[in-house]
Formats: sequence, structure tokens, C-alpha cells
Amino acid sequence: MDAKTTCVIAGGGPAGMVLGLLLARAGVDVTVCEKHADFLRDFRGDTVHPTTLRLIDELGLWPRFRALPQSRLRKATFDVAPGHPVTMVDFERLRQPHPYVAMVPQWDLLNLLAEAGEAEPTFTLRMSTEVTGLLRDGDRVTGVHYVDADGPGELRADLTVGCDGRWSLVRRHAGLQVREWPVSFDVWWFRLPRRQDDAMYTLFPRLAPGKAMIVIPREGYLQIALLIPKGSDARLRARGLAAFHADVTELLPEAGDTVEAVTSLDDVKHLDVRLNRLHRWHVDGLLCIGDAAHAMSPAGGVGINVAVQDGVATARLLAGPLRRGRVTDRDLAAVRRRRVVPTAVTQALQRQIDKQLLGPILRGADVAGPPPWLIRLLELMPWLAVIPGYLVGVGVRPERAPAFARQR
Repeated sequence: MDAKTTCVIAGGGPAGMVLGLLLARAGVDVTVCEKHADFLRDFRGDTVHPTTLRLIDELGLWPRFRALPQSRLRKATFDVAPGHPVTMVDFERLRQPHPYVAMVPQWDLLNLLAEAGEAEPTFTLRMSTEVTGLLRDGDRVTGVHYVDADGPGELRADLTVGCDGRWSLVRRHAGLQVREWPVSFDVWWFRLPRRQDDAMYTLFPRLAPGKAMIVIPREGYLQIALLIPKGSDARLRARGLAAFHADVTELLPEAGDTVEAVTSLDDVKHLDVRLNRLHRWHVDGLLCIGDAAHAMSPAGGVGINVAVQDGVATARLLAGPLRRGRVTDRDLAAVRRRRVVPTAVTQALQRQIDKQLLGPILRGADVAGPPPWLIRLLELMPWLAVIPGYLVGVGVRPERAPAFARQR
């Protein structure tokens, strides 16, 4: 690996790949270090929201994205009675060029971004390259230590960006302090076969006392998120496979004998849900964005959208300073100023969903669904369903592709 670059990005997730591609299109030398050999990892954020779809279109990647295997979610409904669905979230009413959520395996999206990056002469993606520490010159971060197939090495950079997720090593080595909020649930992820005659599923949770489930329709299978009380993973696994099958069948009776496709609890992956945010997102020479700066709850499925918008805002604000060869403390602080309000508002909404709905359910409350007054209101004024659609699909402060990155 070259010993020097302008910007090194630790982590090849959505935030890191979007930032890398956009900076490269601005003519900035950028190197993305991804510790894995490929992007093939199950049960990551696979929802691509309308603003991210618009970004992909603005970047000239739409024909290739459209060819990826995907399903599209246009509404989330709740059955108040058999044959009587009420639309709770409506993406079709959004004034967006692609008013739906595309369900696309994240590895396909990341591969698409990587291929687009490879077309840029200043873009370098290093797979199987794990960032292990930070280089410093006094108090300033000047690059990273890494390990790849050839052993340990050093890469110097004018700017280091941590995009290495909720357990960020970059954040820890930089000494940045994080504020944690309590979360009442963890998630069990697993798959079930999807029958050809299946009805359309929505992202609205299925609820029962002590249990909640989200069913995500995918091409050929159902991706299931079973919400469990925080810290209960080991206890629930100890009950055995039959108890797990019974829990799934209670919430998803139409699954029938497809639950037996899960033949071992090893097929059920545990997500330790976190909700946190850094007080300060940068130190001299280093910036954190995405989950490294603010871990999001899965509530609403907005984490990938917020991370992508972080990447877009960072590229717009820092491409110029990086081209000039000097990124100041003020430049780095500007990223947090732009992104902290939408992040804080989104996290506040997630905390309320946890407090008012998911927490009581997982503690055993008998909550059958949305409050009756809300259902009546949406029946009278169905256009109100665009409000949650906007919060989920667009976000508090959407970002557009900067002019230097757009292509036909």
C-alpha cells in the first residue's frame, strides 16, 4: 500500500463507501480500508430509502442498481380486522423520484459503490486490511496502523475518517467520549422460506405480550427480526429450539411448518442493540461519522439512511479543504454541526418508540397495536400516513449529491 494518501477511511460500510466515492469524484486521493475480504455478511441494514435511491440516481448508478435483485416496500399497513388494513406509513405520497423503500442485500449495494469507485483514478479500496491503531504527530492524528495479508503497515493521511461501526476502534483510540441511552430490546435475526402464495408483508411490527416481530419480505425468503428483552439472549437460547419455534408461530401463524427451516439456534443471530452518540465527533486530523459517531436503534430501519447522509454531507464540506491540503478543526466541526440535529431528532424518536411501544410490550404489556384514536384518524385522513413516511424515508435533513459527484 502507498505510504501516503489524502484521506484514509476506516470501514467499508455504507458511510465509508459513499464518502470514498464522492471524495474520489472530487479529485481527492482516498483509500478505504475494509477488514473483511468481501462484503458478504448477513443481517445488515438492507433497506435503501428514497433519499438514498435519489442519491444513487444522481451519481449515475441507477441502471446498475435497478438490475440488482430487490423487493419494494411502498406502504406499511396494520390489519385492524381481517380484510381491513389501514395504511400507517405511506412512501408513495412522498415527492421523491423513487417513492418506496428498496430491500436490497447490503453487500450488493456496497459492491455497486465499490465498482463505481474503481472507475475513479484517485479511489483505492483495500479489502482484508484492518485498521489497528492511529498514527500521531503530537496531538494530531496523521494516519493509521493497519494489518493486511503482508503483515503490519502504516498509512499516513491528511485526514482519517472512522466509519468502522458501533464498536469503532478508531473512536476508542481517538479517546472520543460517547453518551449511551438505555434500550429495552435486542434482536434475533433469522430467515424463513417465503411461499409463492404469501401475502405482502409490511414493516409494521407484529405484537404480543412479551414479544414483537418485524417481517421483511425479500426475494425468495423472509428476513425476520424477533425482538427480545435486553440481555436475554443466553436465557432464551437455553429454552431450546422448540420454544423458539413456538414463539415464531405465535406471532407469524401463516409461516406454518416453514419455521422448521431453522434447525439450530446457531442459525439465529444476536444483535446487541445500542443507541448512543459522541459528544464530539472529531479530534485534530480525525473525524467519526455513521455508527462510529452515533449508533442507531433498528426502530424504523433508518440507520443506513442516516449513515449515507453523513457520508454525503462530509464529502460536500471537506472535499474543498482536502483538495487544498489542509483540513482545520473548524472544517471538521462543521460536519457535526450539520448532522447532529437530524441525528439527535431521529434518535429521540427511536427512544420514544422504545419507551411508549416496544419497551412495554417486551415487559409483558398487552398492546395489540396502534392506539384506536390513531387508527380512526388515519382512516379519516389517510394522507397523514405520509408524515411517518417522510421521517423514515427522507429524514430530518436529507442530503443531495454535490455537483462535483453527479453523473448522467
